[in-house]
Amino acid sequence: MAARFGKLAWLWISLLVIAADQISKHWFDANFALYQQAVVIPDLFSWTLAYNRGAAFSFLANEAGWQRWFFAVIACAVSAVLVIWLKRLKAHETWLAIALALVLGGAIGNLYDRVVLGHVVDFILVHWKTEWYFPAFNIADSAITVGAVMLALDMFRGNKPASSGVTGAQNNE
Repeated sequence: MAARFGKLAWLWISLLVIAADQISKHWFDANFALYQQAVVIPDLFSWTLAYNRGAAFSFLANEAGWQRWFFAVIACAVSAVLVIWLKRLKAHETWLAIALALVLGGAIGNLYDRVVLGHVVDFILVHWKTEWYFPAFNIADSAITVGAVMLALDMFRGNKPASSGVTGAQNNE
């Protein structure tokens, strides 16, 4: 029966990401004014409240509003693909399941913002003094990034079961 559901049991990670993302966004939205900055590590890291109407790095943020629904449709499609992918994973593909669950949780966290609020709430600001600023981001973005890195590592690893490292071992699936 476990094979029937693939690695859907790892969806708890997606739920954890969504909960942490939404709770943190709500807190910053309730406690910070737009663009208010609270320095955590001088010249390096601050909390700030920013709204992003576009995608990553504010891509298409200045458009008339159509991008909200465009990115929402993409997030829904990607989420559906990720759930199907999770369901089809094999028993040894735990690393891949965790990666997909992280990306899914992040995608849904930002999807909620986009559909309900009309913008994504960001609050993490990495910078170097006042000379360089990385675009503000949030927990959902972080989960997507970590998941994407894990997916890339899985691809380079060749998606082999962990036990196949033994000389002469065969994967008979």
